[in-house]
Amino acid sequence: MLASPDDMHQFEPGPTNERVLRDAFGRFATGVTVVTVGTDNGPVAITANSFSSVSIDPPLVLWSPQKTSRRFPFFAKAPHFVIHVLSAEQSDLCWDVAKDMAALSKLDLAQNPEGVPILEGCLARFECSHHAAYDGGDHEIVVGRVLRASMRDGGDALGFFKGRMSTFQAQ
Repeated sequence: MLASPDDMHQFEPGPTNERVLRDAFGRFATGVTVVTVGTDNGPVAITANSFSSVSIDPPLVLWSPQKTSRRFPFFAKAPHFVIHVLSAEQSDLCWDVAKDMAALSKLDLAQNPEGVPILEGCLARFECSHHAAYDGGDHEIVVGRVLRASMRDGGDALGFFKGRMSTFQAQ
């Protein structure tokens, strides 16, 4: 059943209703990723649901870190990063990384040839070089060129909808 126009809450975004805008954005169900970079002090990671494919030729993806995040400087200057599409079994990892940018330093992780930490158990992985960055308001739109991609056939996706984690299952 479709919602009637009367069921919709219309508003003009502004400084007094940022939470309402965030809630409206949350109506778009997304997958969940963890993006990693290697630093002199070990791995740094950030959770992100702002991931999208961009192009097949050349192979490009994008994600958008928040500029005010303490983690942003690590990603803004990183020549290489890896985007991991999380499986439903990785919700604990998601929350660990969301709470602590150095959460992965406790793990014994493999690294790709560019020295970026690689997570196991994800549904897909995109090893990228920095291709471009664009201003996106309070976020930066980071475009990566996919150098290598990996995926697995089995497993359900970790999802995010209305501010909560969920599971997306193929039907």
